[in-house]
Amino acid sequence: MVLDHLAGREAAALLVDGRLEDFLLETDEVRPGAIYRAICDRPLKGQGGMMVRLPDGTGFLRQGKGLAPGQALLAQVTGFAEDGKAVPVTERLIFKSRYAIVTPGADGINVSRQIKDDEARVRLLEVAHEVFDGPGGLILRSAAEGASGEEVADDIAAMSALAGAVLGDAEGREPEALTDGDGPHALAWREWTDPADVVTEPGGFAELGVLDALEDLRSARVGLDGGSMFVEPTRALVAVDVNTGGDTSPAAGLKANLAAAKRLPCALRLRGLGGQVTVDFAPMTKAHRRQVETALRAAFRADPIETALVGWTPLGHYELQRKRERAPVRLPESF
Repeated sequence: MVLDHLAGREAAALLVDGRLEDFLLETDEVRPGAIYRAICDRPLKGQGGMMVRLPDGTGFLRQGKGLAPGQALLAQVTGFAEDGKAVPVTERLIFKSRYAIVTPGADGINVSRQIKDDEARVRLLEVAHEVFDGPGGLILRSAAEGASGEEVADDIAAMSALAGAVLGDAEGREPEALTDGDGPHALAWREWTDPADVVTEPGGFAELGVLDALEDLRSARVGLDGGSMFVEPTRALVAVDVNTGGDTSPAAGLKANLAAAKRLPCALRLRGLGGQVTVDFAPMTKAHRRQVETALRAAFRADPIETALVGWTPLGHYELQRKRERAPVRLPESF
């Protein structure tokens, strides 16, 4: 895990066996997770939503039933807005850290299902019941299994205090920013929970080859074993084209497609791409589609960004719908 700066902007890189697996770069846009006191502006008839006023713009609340113009509410940013559109927000607040998530709208104390060890679950529940007193409910994340009781307790207390402070600021006549959301360094600490060496000294990107890997992101081409893949965002969707290269063997198409399926989540993640994704796989028989789809599901199961695998189109393309949790990565002209 390398925490550094790129052209004056905070950035974080995750390297696995020397290969860039994830990258976060600060943007000028509103950060997902930021919480505002918003003011209802106007309902969108036929859509059930509500436009809300934020301190520096407008937001779109998908479920606006029962709300009236002028009413104040707490709204949390759920993703990045598309060009020319309002910031997506929700009333369902969560306060998320490395080990704990406080959920003001849902009661109960729960432990991640990924923690299978019964003794660990009991230990974490004991810590939670001793420390947590609301508001709402609490979820202990899988990373808590490897943490000490004191670390988990401190995390719970911090998120509980933050939630209480934010909920106490719900009333008001003007929109106001209550939390900023996490930047790249905080997000890396929060989400990259597998054991890793952490490099924080300035110049880590250059020393560990991150800058070279970022240069590769300037190209749409992604090298694969047995072919290549091109990932190209358009205004309407992200187009992905898979090619076999010089391999002309009967199994070339399936080989390239399986490699592309395995690499696709990382390619989208590194570029910060979301929305509709259409994949034009290399030619293969319909009998091989099931293998490719199985490989896709396995690859996206390990990806942290919510992605719906929609299926095959009549033209033989494969469609996905990916949450816009990140802004498209726009690299500076020079590092």
